[in-house]
Amino acid sequence: MISARTFILGSAAALMAVSGAQAADLPVKAKAVEYVRVCSLYGAGFFYIPGTDTCIKLGGYLRVDTTFNGSAHGTPAWSGDLGQHNRYADYFVSRSRMALTVDTRTATEYGVVRTFGQGDFQFNNVGGGSANPSGAFSANSLSTAGGGYVAVEFVFIQFAGFTFGKSASAYATPWQGAPGNINSALLGGHTTDTGVNNIQYTAQFGNGVSGTIGLDDPTVWGRTSVYNLSIPSAIGANGTGSNAYAGTHVPDIVANIRVDQAWGLFQLSAAAHEVNGSYNTLGASAVPNALSEISGHPESKWGGAVMAALQIKNLPTGAGDDIKIDASYAKGATKYVISTSGSSPSFAMFGDSGFGYQSVGFGATTDGVYFPGAAGTGGIALTTAWGVRGAFNHNWNPNWSTSLFGSYSAVRYDGGANDNLLGNGTRTAKGAYCAAFAASHSGQALNGNNAGNYTCNPDFNVSQLGIITRWTPVKNLTFSGEVQWFHLDQKMSGSSVFTASAPKPNALYEFKDQNTVLLQVRAQRNF
Repeated sequence: MISARTFILGSAAALMAVSGAQAADLPVKAKAVEYVRVCSLYGAGFFYIPGTDTCIKLGGYLRVDTTFNGSAHGTPAWSGDLGQHNRYADYFVSRSRMALTVDTRTATEYGVVRTFGQGDFQFNNVGGGSANPSGAFSANSLSTAGGGYVAVEFVFIQFAGFTFGKSASAYATPWQGAPGNINSALLGGHTTDTGVNNIQYTAQFGNGVSGTIGLDDPTVWGRTSVYNLSIPSAIGANGTGSNAYAGTHVPDIVANIRVDQAWGLFQLSAAAHEVNGSYNTLGASAVPNALSEISGHPESKWGGAVMAALQIKNLPTGAGDDIKIDASYAKGATKYVISTSGSSPSFAMFGDSGFGYQSVGFGATTDGVYFPGAAGTGGIALTTAWGVRGAFNHNWNPNWSTSLFGSYSAVRYDGGANDNLLGNGTRTAKGAYCAAFAASHSGQALNGNNAGNYTCNPDFNVSQLGIITRWTPVKNLTFSGEVQWFHLDQKMSGSSVFTASAPKPNALYEFKDQNTVLLQVRAQRNF
């Protein structure tokens, strides 16, 4: 009994000793947990990265678009299978996208250091000819089950007034190509709405006045095409040629002066752009051959563009109503006028005819053309373009808004259609183009001789008019419906028997202006 009691008391004493030792090892006060702190320096949504003085904001949107009688994101049926209205054309195309943005900012003795990036995770069917065996499949339109792709938009660093990376051009307006529309194909001015590789510097002069100068990579956003009109089949069935641009040698030099005030914005922009051809001798489709390098090349020329933009706020029609408008002129820089969020389009549209198999309208978009030789164009003949676009934006109430938008653009080739015919030489852009066009389209009139079936003129105008209405039932969720009319005012007249692009037959086609209408609907949730 005594032994048992001794054992129990000894065990209790041992346990108390161990417990006391463990209690002595515990800290007097637990270490504070560092919670995420709100950063109010740069607006709503920023917070400090734990353990740093850098603020970060995560955001983006989820968007679903469907376009009827057009390509993804509201491009009209102005070329390809959609322009032909053939059996390969898709009657609608949809795209689903989730955009994620990361914005970081750090205050330093040189000012704020900012980084920004946006990635778009998206999926869409090919659209506009996905079933056509002769059509090219777009590598980034992975319309397979579980497919899709990631597109990179803005990715840049800002420091002490400088911007490095993929950002909006200094030439661009804040609204880019969307003064009121949601489609990505409102022509008539400059668009770099997903960013262009550049270096630029912005100076703030006070009272809302600023100036920016930059160097833009023109490969994607600054160049259309240069045609060598001496090559075999220089102009094809659809009135377009093969691109004979040389490599990118110098960046576009761009600049703006901007005034931002409570009443709105005024901006003047300018750009200088080099136009260069590859070689004088090229094979079909502008492919080089063994004679290309020794044949020489046309001298490079400098073109450029200018733009004036205006925004008027605080209209008496309603709270938040405004007008946005910009006007552009370009010489040898047609992409600054005939511009979309993608490539600069050429046009080939088919419709009804009163006497031919069908009617057709062509519009070839180029920065310039050349025809080598003593009787040629004397180097690159630069193309002229000008345009105007704008929108009136009206808020009916906090939940409903409507925008009326439109544009008008023109492309011009210098000279006359008959400058080259009947041995008169080929000395103008229009004359060289029409000579190449005649090789694939029979019946061109010669030197004013009306006995021909058609007169050649590659000039064209394009017009767009549209309206969009938006409903925002709750904050950051918007449903939109947009209707857009597109008109091609081509300058050919008469008719010709030729073989259009397959599946069109060899037949009599009437040259005639063309029209098309599309509907785009969208649901978008911002976060």
